[in-house]
Amino acid sequence: EPVEVGGVTVQTATLHNEEDINRKDIREGDTVIVQRAGDVIPQVVGPVLPHAKGTRPFRMPKTCPVCGVEVVKPEGEAMHRCPNPRCPSRGLETLINWVSAAMDIEGVGEQFVRRLWHEGLLASMPDLYRLTAEQLQELDGYGEISARNAIEAIERSKAQPFSRVVFGLNIPDVGWVTAQNLARHFGTVDRLRQASQEQIQEVDGIGPERAEAIAEWFASEENQRLVDELDQLGLTFEAGEAERPREGKLSGKSYVITGTLERWSREQAKSALEEHGARVGDSISKKTAGVIVGESPGSKLEKAQRLGVELLDEAAFERLLAEESERD
Repeated sequence: EPVEVGGVTVQTATLHNEEDINRKDIREGDTVIVQRAGDVIPQVVGPVLPHAKGTRPFRMPKTCPVCGVEVVKPEGEAMHRCPNPRCPSRGLETLINWVSAAMDIEGVGEQFVRRLWHEGLLASMPDLYRLTAEQLQELDGYGEISARNAIEAIERSKAQPFSRVVFGLNIPDVGWVTAQNLARHFGTVDRLRQASQEQIQEVDGIGPERAEAIAEWFASEENQRLVDELDQLGLTFEAGEAERPREGKLSGKSYVITGTLERWSREQAKSALEEHGARVGDSISKKTAGVIVGESPGSKLEKAQRLGVELLDEAAFERLLAEESERD
């Protein structure tokens, strides 16, 4: 049942994974304490102690509750997953992510997708772009104007940038930042899907395991057909001007910004580096050319020191930009 937390009505709260559940010793039947992390995201803090009589330790289901296929927990990951690409629940959640987080289609959200899914009108992303206003008007609650508005919003989403399309494809371990980096690095979907694991690994923030997963995803005939269908339907599969790496003396180099700079916002520093052709990422590896360090840098500074990556304070960062401006 909904509860009031910090003046907001909360119905669901974050409890990340099995390890998180076990660490907090949360059991089936427990009453739990909920708080809003950072006054924003509701999360489960722990159980109300002592545990009530009859509570049982949590056990992760061995099979997917929707399709019955045995769940897997990839090595090095915290989450259990259903590996069945045809699982109805996976398809539904992929579609919900597509219309909301990825393509941000106005007026077309989770409720829209769930309804059309259960009506049998939606089973895949290409189905969304084949919908007609006439089909929607046959459903209760849709008139001529509301149906036309939904179809026009879906049509407009075809112009969303290549990076959003990559993010929405639900490629394993490809979040928003990685999708942007892939779009920027390869430029077109053809170059991306033909790339080898080694070539994908050259992208900032992508290690061997993630590169292998991305290459395997694009090698799948089913995923190749999905990409082809979306391409034929007119979605954007080429990086636009804003997504293409700029040419400059820092081209091909990757930087990370950590901590708070005195004279620059993070976005200003990022834009300045990109103006000279550099890429700005979130994760540090041996391929990182340098880390710009501000106040309160946190764990990224330690990792950079451990890997021997060059560290630049704000003054050194500004000298770097000045030197590159003179060369340009």
